[in-house]
Amino acid sequence: MNLAIGQGIDFHRLEPRLNLWIGGVLIPYEKGCVAHSDGDVLLHAICDALLGAAGMRDIGYFFPDTSEEFKNIDSKILLHRTYLKICEEGFRIGNLDCTVLLEKPKISSYIPEMKTVISGILETEAGKISIKATTTEKMGFIGKEEGIAAMASVLLEK
Repeated sequence: MNLAIGQGIDFHRLEPRLNLWIGGVLIPYEKGCVAHSDGDVLLHAICDALLGAAGMRDIGYFFPDTSEEFKNIDSKILLHRTYLKICEEGFRIGNLDCTVLLEKPKISSYIPEMKTVISGILETEAGKISIKATTTEKMGFIGKEEGIAAMASVLLEK
């Protein structure tokens, strides 16, 4: 069995009156992500981790923010398309470990639903997926609630 590790990271600016999608779940909040797509920072980081582990460039290469095809697209579609690309290369998910960095809102109660959504797209058990959330203790753009970030690490098996 061949193993491959990938990591992904994504950042988005937060602005009032936009939807906040994290992990395929709509989170009720007064701000949302500024983005070409729906701005799901967690799913974007996962896409990059998957593509990186498979040695296949990055999310922007396959789904450029200059393309009208991807304007306001649901990031669950991007994750599914990414998953199909790694499957074509013979990979399957070993495990996925993610961290979302945001000051507000608190998202811990949404994590089980995020794991269900993501495990369904990646055709793996929810138990192979870890999602954590942390703040930056009011420091930097995340602490000032100007933005959000997510990191993902994945182990792929071939």
